[in-house]
Amino acid sequence: MERELKWTTRESKQLLKDKWIDVRSDSCVRPDGVVVEPFYVYGFPDYTCAVAITKDGKIILEKIYRHGLDVIALELPGGCVDKTDANATETIARELLEETGYRFDKIEFLGNTSPNPTTNTNLMHMFLATGGEFDASQELDKDEDVEVLLVSMDEFVEMFTKNKFIQSMHMTGIFLALQKLGKLTIK
Repeated sequence: MERELKWTTRESKQLLKDKWIDVRSDSCVRPDGVVVEPFYVYGFPDYTCAVAITKDGKIILEKIYRHGLDVIALELPGGCVDKTDANATETIARELLEETGYRFDKIEFLGNTSPNPTTNTNLMHMFLATGGEFDASQELDKDEDVEVLLVSMDEFVEMFTKNKFIQSMHMTGIFLALQKLGKLTIK
């Protein structure tokens, strides 16, 4: 017989809510009766990211400033799932065009990961996009300032193996894509 592990929420207080974050303080009870409070829960929108490959085999990356860590980061293209998006696949197709200017022949779902299932409510939906062709209709969001880079597969694998990416969920997406493409094997 398995032991019950799920907590019960006795009370929940909204602390902050806007379009980007929803913070609440919960009072919870574990199955053994222990009360856990306050327990802070951070709600964020789901995100998407993609290892995006052009028709001529280049990997599309982005350099972008990240204020939280005060760093210029190397990342995969992607972004938040909007309420108007039908699904995460539609989101990543939209984000790829907006941020990079590329449309793709094929977008394949690789899986989901959580930034922190202890406190965060959102998921990262990871994709492999192939057959990218430039479309001059790129339109960045007003809050974005992105430098698009094209690198070879060898450069990309080297960047990954030398830990040049700081975004952990992107690292997971890169790992899954490289594994699917046969460019990274587990020994």
